Amino acid sequence: MANRLFQGLIYQMKDAVGRTIGVIDESGIVIACSDLVKIGDTRTAVRKEISYISDSMKYEGYTYRPLSQSAHSEYVVFVEGDDALAEKMSMVLVVALANIKSYHDEKYDRASFLKNVIMDNVLPGDIYSKSKELHMSADAHRVVYLLKFAPNSEIAYYDVVSNMFPDETSDCVISTNENDIVLVREVSSTATKDDFEATASSITDTLATEFFAKVFIGIGSVAETIKDVARSYREAQAALEVGRVFETDKTIISYENLGIGRLIYQLRTTMCEMFLDEVFEDSSIEKLDHETLTTIQSFFENNLNVSETSRKMFVHRNTLVYRLDKIKKSTGLDLREFEDAVTFKVALMVKKYLSTKPSRY
Repeated sequence: MANRLFQGLIYQMKDAVGRTIGVIDESGIVIACSDLVKIGDTRTAVRKEISYISDSMKYEGYTYRPLSQSAHSEYVVFVEGDDALAEKMSMVLVVALANIKSYHDEKYDRASFLKNVIMDNVLPGDIYSKSKELHMSADAHRVVYLLKFAPNSEIAYYDVVSNMFPDETSDCVISTNENDIVLVREVSSTATKDDFEATASSITDTLATEFFAKVFIGIGSVAETIKDVARSYREAQAALEVGRVFETDKTIISYENLGIGRLIYQLRTTMCEMFLDEVFEDSSIEKLDHETLTTIQSFFENNLNVSETSRKMFVHRNTLVYRLDKIKKSTGLDLREFEDAVTFKVALMVKKYLSTKPSRY
């Protein structure tokens, strides 16, 4: 990574300097140079000599200077010439390259730090001191987006998402594994979940349009301090998990929109099984056929309105009433009564949840 950083800056300075300039690493290999032919050359002799000094030195027509004040600096810059101008150029080159390296290291450390925060690998007492050291606002509001991609070795998801959010002072892109990307964004205190979902929509649209890639995005709630970023990340994970069960038609799931599904997700499977046994005696729910379940779903979608449901289903109102009476006789629950309808709705969600989760005790 340092090679590319140094080479990019040196290439931009090449015409302005008018002399050959470059960088050698701790092995004495030229890793960046305005004269591309010289990249890969070895200068082990000068590397050994300069290891004993912290200032510049002249050697075979070049001026060398360590990138840091330490005599054992990892990198050494060089400028063609051994005159006073080469001396000044080497000083300027050190300042420029040291600054860009510092910026890169800070960026990397920020990503590494936030990754450790969301993975709970940082002691709570160290979070604020480390964030201050990295010049990160501890009290800025942040939201975590968890992007889950289908496996595709042809697309570098991390690079794609990083290019979409280039403002490294407020956005941080983290790769947690080959197919999962975490985006931590600073947001204003007045931003709403609609704003967060709009950002997620722009991500899915861009990926679908430009890369034909499908992504599922879970959105956590706002973290008001940097310590709460871990909670927002867990919520984004939960959003995807719950969405996989209850919101199968959605690619963007916000934790704050999960509703009852979020409560069910937090229950042990043994409690869910007990609930179903209490609501449906003799496993009456298992006896409901596909037509009956479709009727129930449509009835819920139309807010328990008999006339509207019969119109949407293209059945006579009396036919629908007959089916609802049949359901009441079979399960003991009258879906036309609000409390019974709520109980039945929750029970169906619990049953769906149990069908997708192993037992948790």
